[in-house]
Amino acid sequence: MRQHAASLDVFVRQAVATALGREHRADPVLPATGGPSGNARLTAWTGLFLLVLFIAELVTLLDVRGLISWHLAVGVLLVPPALLKTATTGWRIVRYYAGNGPYRSAGPPPMVLRVLGPLVVLTTLALLGTGVSLVVMGDVGSRRTIVTVLGQRVDWLSLHQGGFVVWAVATGLHVLARTVPAWQLARTSTPRVPGRRKRGLAVLASGVLGLACVAVVLQHSGGWRDHSDFRPERGRHAAPATGSAG
Repeated sequence: MRQHAASLDVFVRQAVATALGREHRADPVLPATGGPSGNARLTAWTGLFLLVLFIAELVTLLDVRGLISWHLAVGVLLVPPALLKTATTGWRIVRYYAGNGPYRSAGPPPMVLRVLGPLVVLTTLALLGTGVSLVVMGDVGSRRTIVTVLGQRVDWLSLHQGGFVVWAVATGLHVLARTVPAWQLARTSTPRVPGRRKRGLAVLASGVLGLACVAVVLQHSGGWRDHSDFRPERGRHAAPATGSAG
């Protein structure tokens, strides 16, 4: 029991030290793309971009009905950068467990963040996925009962809102742990890591693709935006959320 408690204490201390920017992985720098160091910087840039968008999305929750168009737009805009960040972190995980020398040398993140990471990815993709599904299905379709649990009907809107709660907890912890290190990496220009232009173009491309998706989605979301008052089968219901809902 004491050994397990000691191990847990070490894991927590490592996570806190990383969150405060006191400990860093020694990411090797490779030609062309930058290797693990380039991957870390691309993940940091994308994460900070996502953080700004997530904050904007949370602001729309203050008045979802009045800001429904903005809520939908920012929610859709989040999807490509979220997929990019999933790809960069996934690539690092695959390379590490595949035994790639530079990534093995850099090592894994602290244990607490290793456990938290997959939950953040899954809840983010689930939240964005159900949000986009709501737009596709429209106001009426999103309120159709999927299943009844203990007498309570569950529809797609309920799944999205429930997913938001889980996502908010997991992502909140992730943001606390990763914001400072990401900022330190993003603003550090020395030593110079190859692939800086490619990383910038990747983040820019995710934003441009997101804007293109927004243009398409807003053309097909009139069922939500045309209603100033959303009424399900019984009583009033909160408006939908594409990126997040509460």
